[in-house]
Amino acid sequence: MKIIRASIFDQFSEVVFGFSPMNALERKEPFYFNLSLTVGDDEAIVRENREAFFNELGLTTTQIAFQMQIHSDIITRVEKAGMVGESDALITTEKGIGLAISAADCTPIFIYDSAKKIICGVHSGWRGTEKQIVLKTLKKLETEFNSKMDDIFVYVGPSISQKFYEVGPDVAEKFESIYLAEIKGKLYLDVLSANVDLIEEYGVPINQIEISPYCSYQEKNILHSFRRDGKNSGRHLGVISLKGS
Repeated sequence: MKIIRASIFDQFSEVVFGFSPMNALERKEPFYFNLSLTVGDDEAIVRENREAFFNELGLTTTQIAFQMQIHSDIITRVEKAGMVGESDALITTEKGIGLAISAADCTPIFIYDSAKKIICGVHSGWRGTEKQIVLKTLKKLETEFNSKMDDIFVYVGPSISQKFYEVGPDVAEKFESIYLAEIKGKLYLDVLSANVDLIEEYGVPINQIEISPYCSYQEKNILHSFRRDGKNSGRHLGVISLKGS
């Protein structure tokens, strides 16, 4: 299985990370290698897919923390695996627990405090971006865990690029003009840049931020995209974990 990796985390032997591909195990259309139980795919197949992916990371399903993503700015501190409720960001200091972020166009962001040994996973669509969930996650690390931004390393995973992300005026008005492009009377939003700017402006060094080059909409053979495939779109999981002692 060719998992999407983050080179920024390769320097840390204690960090496990992977982002699931769409094209694994020769799964067929419409959902391909899908890791969501809520899109209409066969539940048994999804659970097989999940276990195969987690095993590639040296984990099992019983070690994964899941959240019900609701496009909020809710941040959950995770102390054990399993379903942790409704939120869109997860934080843990616990070893051997994988934090799972589901995505199929929204921006998935993974954070590691290399000094305090803390990991985070963030789901940021346009609603989460408007609510600045990634900024609030960094602030929580700073205020509650005494994290220093110089110790923070970030991977911004595959997401939809601006040229494919058309929005209406009601959404566009919530963002600064620098994140909007008007082409032939249509408005397009750059959610990726909005999130990266929040991370950089809060003080995370630029050379400690890795941005995936993949556009979920454009990479039809690698990535799921809800904007592209609608109800037939599967979902990815990105998982970050600290190795157990």
